[in-house]
Amino acid sequence: MFVRAYLRASTDDQDANRARDQLKAFAAERGLSVAAWYVENESGAKLARPELFRLLSDAQPGDILLVEQVDRLSRLTSSDWVKLKTELTARRVRVVALDLPTSWMMATANGDEFTGRMFEAINGMLLDMLAAVARKDYDDRRRRQAQGQAKAKAEGRYRGRPEDTERNEGIASLLAEGRSWSFIQDMTGCSRATVAKIARRASQPSE
Repeated sequence: MFVRAYLRASTDDQDANRARDQLKAFAAERGLSVAAWYVENESGAKLARPELFRLLSDAQPGDILLVEQVDRLSRLTSSDWVKLKTELTARRVRVVALDLPTSWMMATANGDEFTGRMFEAINGMLLDMLAAVARKDYDDRRRRQAQGQAKAKAEGRYRGRPEDTERNEGIASLLAEGRSWSFIQDMTGCSRATVAKIARRASQPSE
C-alpha cells in the first residue's frame, strides 16, 4: 500500500510537522511506511490548498491519505466538503485518520468484499460527522473571537493585529519596481486588499 501523509497547520507560526512522528509510528505498527509527505500552512476552512491537491494529483487508486485528525483534512463548509469527498471518491483514495478508529481498517489488508463495503459505508458516515463537527468548531471559535473583539472595541481596548512592517516594506518595494499586483500576491501571500492599501499609502505625498 502507498501511504501519503498530509500535515497541515493553519498559520505560519504553527508547526505543521508536529504530528509527523505520530503518523510514522501509526504506519509502522501496521507494517507500512509513509512513502510521501505533503505539508502546508493553510486554513482547513479553505478548499484551495496546494499541497492537498498535489497529493490528490499524485495519488493512485487504493492509496491511503493519512492524517492525524479529520479536522486537518477539513474544516470546510458543507458544499466544499462534498466537492472534496467527490474528488477523493473519484480518485479512489482511502482516508485514514488517527482520531477515526473505523478508518484504521483501510490501512490493513482487505477482508471479504461485503465486510470492506460495510466498513467503507460506516467510515464515510463518520467522516461526514467529524467534518461537520470540525466546521462547527471553526465557526464557534470565529464567532467567539468576533464577540471578544467587539467587546474590546466597545471598551476601547482593541487595537487589532500589529502591522507586518517587513512584509509591507517588501510590497512597497515591489510596487516601486512596477511589479503587477498578482505577482506581488503570489510572492508575498498577501491579499489584494493589502496590496491596494500599500499602493494607496505609497501614492500619498509625504509630509
